[in-house]
Amino acid sequence: MSGCCDHDCSLDRLQERQRGTLQIVLGINAIMFFVIVVAAFYGRSSALLSDSLDNLGDALTYGLSIYSVSRGVAVKAKVALFKGTLIFLAALAVGAQIVSKLIAPTVPIFEIMGVFSLIGLAANALCLFLLWRHRQDDVNMSSVWECSRNDIASNLAVFAAAGAVWLTDSGWPDIAVASCLMLLLIRSAIRVIKSARAELQAATAQ
Repeated sequence: MSGCCDHDCSLDRLQERQRGTLQIVLGINAIMFFVIVVAAFYGRSSALLSDSLDNLGDALTYGLSIYSVSRGVAVKAKVALFKGTLIFLAALAVGAQIVSKLIAPTVPIFEIMGVFSLIGLAANALCLFLLWRHRQDDVNMSSVWECSRNDIASNLAVFAAAGAVWLTDSGWPDIAVASCLMLLLIRSAIRVIKSARAELQAATAQ
């Protein structure tokens, strides 16, 4: 006689797949944060710094997601709500960096921006590929997918900014892209928070 019903076994297998995928992307993002944050400060790039903070936020997000994989809907919704808050805090950090650059303008090193944005793009493309099949599993994995998709846009924007810095010999493209990434983070945070609150209200109403 089977030790579990088909539904329970299927759910256990799904949760194990989710947990395994999240552990891999957690490791990728943790490594990329340390690599890109060093490059951002060396290259004096606000856009690249926002990229590194995004990786840090993702690493924390994936860690929380691993915790919530086998939890109930209410717990997953609370974790997603916290993830949305982390995204918003990352946006505020980027905003602070932008203000500092407006006060004391600098020209970033476009080679550093270009090379490390492409390295980040490759890493995040791998994460997106791994998370693709889980993007509609539940609110937990959906919010993870949202974070990973934003990373691709961020990497492409930083690469474009590197080209613009090279063409103009100015730091304004870096500030402009960092501002756009900040708005993207805010938009993503609002979406994740709204979705999490809706799930939480539905769970508590049951």
